[in-house]
Amino acid sequence: MKQYDYLIVGAGLSGSTMARLLTDSGKKVLVIEKRDHTGGNIATHIEEGIAIHDYGPHIFHTSYDDVWEFFNKYCKALPFINTPLANYNGKIFHMPFNMNTFHELWGVTTAEEAKAKIAEEVEKEGISDPQNLEEQALSLVGRTIYETLVKGYTEKQWDRDCTELPASIIKRLPLRFEYNNNYFNDIYQAIPEGGFSSLIDNLLDGIEVRCSTDYFDVKDALNDLAEKVIYTGLLDEYFGYSLGHLQYRSLRFETERYEMNDFQHNAVVNYTTREPAWTRITEHKHFDSSCRNNYSTYVTREYPDSYCEGKIPYYTINDEVNNSLAEQYRELASKEENVYFLGRLANYKYFDMDDAIKEAFNLFELIK
Repeated sequence: MKQYDYLIVGAGLSGSTMARLLTDSGKKVLVIEKRDHTGGNIATHIEEGIAIHDYGPHIFHTSYDDVWEFFNKYCKALPFINTPLANYNGKIFHMPFNMNTFHELWGVTTAEEAKAKIAEEVEKEGISDPQNLEEQALSLVGRTIYETLVKGYTEKQWDRDCTELPASIIKRLPLRFEYNNNYFNDIYQAIPEGGFSSLIDNLLDGIEVRCSTDYFDVKDALNDLAEKVIYTGLLDEYFGYSLGHLQYRSLRFETERYEMNDFQHNAVVNYTTREPAWTRITEHKHFDSSCRNNYSTYVTREYPDSYCEGKIPYYTINDEVNNSLAEQYRELASKEENVYFLGRLANYKYFDMDDAIKEAFNLFELIK
């Protein structure tokens, strides 16, 4: 008999959720984490009563009743409606694209006027077979929306001109013909009181966790401790990059403290021109309706970054080449005995937080 039933590699949301489910079912679990803290990219910490999102802003949203019930079991959910703004050369526009946006762009006041304006611009472009992201966007929303709210932000995010990006990146651009600034369509939307690390701490309560532990430094010794492994790390790294490297985009953050109550009057403002270099500014106190700090604020500028070993992989690059390579790695993963691959990195797929929890639910039902 080994010391643990399961070794979980990674203490992000996926790994922490699975650790809780397995522990509550009577299994003995060891969680290891490469970083010096738990929570992965949703980790937060408190400064002067403000929960700082260390790796970019996160908002929990879902329409899954079971996921919402689980979320509320392990944190106090504070209602939060995500209403980001866009800054284009100093002009402010509402997001997502809705009647407020269309009024700010063209002065229209009815859905019929907005639809007619967009249709007019789309027809003017005359694109029937889009060959790149720029042509795809123009064929969906026309030039005004594209150049004001899509082009600069996208080119910064991917560090490539929109004419060099595949059309498949933009399947659609959602247009909302009502005065509704709620970014998400999900039924439930909230932020944990005290930040997302409070959620992770509660999920891992009573479970053995070893931080600053790199699985690949002592892989054999760790595997010997447990009957089975749940792996949430990089898919290609698990197999020693034997088929080649999958590609990612990374980010870097600059956080500053300001001696003022309010910096930008909103949680998130996107910057949709190529300059400045940051894609968005997050003012953390606006996520938390319970925050009582009225004398200082913390602001984070978010910069897209290339990815290389040693940096954090934030976004998968799901083009044809990478998707094909990922599928080959997933085929290898399916043949691993007593090892389960869980989460966005281990699947090379983007997951919202609710999808990460739902996937853990599904895997748990499979192996319990």
